Amino acid sequence: MNTSPAPALPKKRWYQYLTKEDRKAFFAAWIGVLLDGYDFVLISFALPAITQAFDLSLVQSASLISAAFISRWIGGLVLGAIGDRYGRKPAMILSIFMFAFGSIACALAPNFWVLFVLRLIIGFAMAGEYSASAAYVIESWPKHMRNKASGFLLSGYAFGVIAAAQVDKYFVTWVDSLHPGWGWRALFLTGIIPIVVAIYMRRTLPEAADWSEAKEKGHVEKNDMLAVLFGGSRKVVNYIAVVIGFVALLLIFTQTVGSTLAVSLLGAVSAVIFIYLIIQFDSKRWIIGIAIMLTIFASFMYTWPIQGLLPTYLRGVGMDQQVVANVVSFAGLGNAVGYIVAGFAGDRFGMRRWYAVSLLLSQAIVFPLFMQNGQYVALVAGLLFFQQMFGQGVSGLLPKWVSSYFPVDKRAAGLGFCYNVGALGGAVGPVLGAAIADQLGLGMALAILSFGFAAVVMVSIGANIPRLLQKLVGPEWVRPEDGNDEIIEEG
Repeated sequence: MNTSPAPALPKKRWYQYLTKEDRKAFFAAWIGVLLDGYDFVLISFALPAITQAFDLSLVQSASLISAAFISRWIGGLVLGAIGDRYGRKPAMILSIFMFAFGSIACALAPNFWVLFVLRLIIGFAMAGEYSASAAYVIESWPKHMRNKASGFLLSGYAFGVIAAAQVDKYFVTWVDSLHPGWGWRALFLTGIIPIVVAIYMRRTLPEAADWSEAKEKGHVEKNDMLAVLFGGSRKVVNYIAVVIGFVALLLIFTQTVGSTLAVSLLGAVSAVIFIYLIIQFDSKRWIIGIAIMLTIFASFMYTWPIQGLLPTYLRGVGMDQQVVANVVSFAGLGNAVGYIVAGFAGDRFGMRRWYAVSLLLSQAIVFPLFMQNGQYVALVAGLLFFQQMFGQGVSGLLPKWVSSYFPVDKRAAGLGFCYNVGALGGAVGPVLGAAIADQLGLGMALAILSFGFAAVVMVSIGANIPRLLQKLVGPEWVRPEDGNDEIIEEG
């Protein structure tokens, strides 16, 4: 009798674990994230032409970019709650339809105010797109591949940025040669192609596996964010709080108030409202929500100053416009590669471990990058590639990290709200960077912001600070899944 152990079955390649439906579902979600990146860069490219067409002031022009930040947190709350109650698929379809409406309408906008409102709608839609798509893909892929799911999904943003740059470079010039002044309007219409593809693919998608399982077991209850905040005894107060928060951000980002004191007070009011809402949403685990928002805020504070001010820095060290465009594109490619690397490394080494290691590698590059005054273009491009790969690319794991702290019935809203509140750091970071640059120079300002806030993120995620804080405040409500860094075996 043969008593030797049976030989181990050979491991499959990672892509062999994905069915045809899994790949289709991923691509349908990925297109939505691509549109987010595409739209962000699109408005930046179109802004000079819009400013000229509508005779806008500098403040009005800047507000068209800021508009998305004003409405994203509300979009994450509302569309995330819809995703939690009715499923990820309906939320994904609704968000892409809202984006389609906003994009087409932007191309036809008759004046600044209509365009501003449409930018608010697009920001609202894209926040829901992020939360619903991230939750959908993470919950649909095998558990041992969910870091790949998160990283691969966020790569869509980087490819959207690259696509927008190329479309602006060739298509807009061609349209303006045929119909002067219509190039920027045509730019908004180009997004219709991926939108149509996304809508077509999403109509036949199955629901996310984790959500479907929770629904069948009766774990999806009417305790979503909308029901909790606007269905109870405090609904009137909460409606007022949301309006006040929205108006406060509107006044800040449209630069209606100019003094530092007024801006600081309005910012503090907004922060209090966000905390007030997250405490109600999960009264037993509110400290986790606050810790996540602060971590994501710090994440945007170290990444977005570089993204937003990089062209200015490169021009300041003597590079011409064509060289700047090429260097920025190369940096964007590093970002895209980084998302994919993060997916593989997160599954191989652990989500939190790789996050800390990747950020450490990125910060070792920051000061050499910004302190050599751009004398060697090839060196700058190479350093930027790896800095973006390790620094920005690792943020592809953020959806996986955030989602681990929320159960299925609260995941989309928790992810959407916390992430998009934290994303306000993307609006604050470039402004703070410019202020520091007045004293120390732009290169030093970017290096300091990157190093300082990356350290905060490194500690928070690497040491699992949200979980540690929850153990201090309410240890009985700690979940095993909180910030889970377990390396799950195949099978």
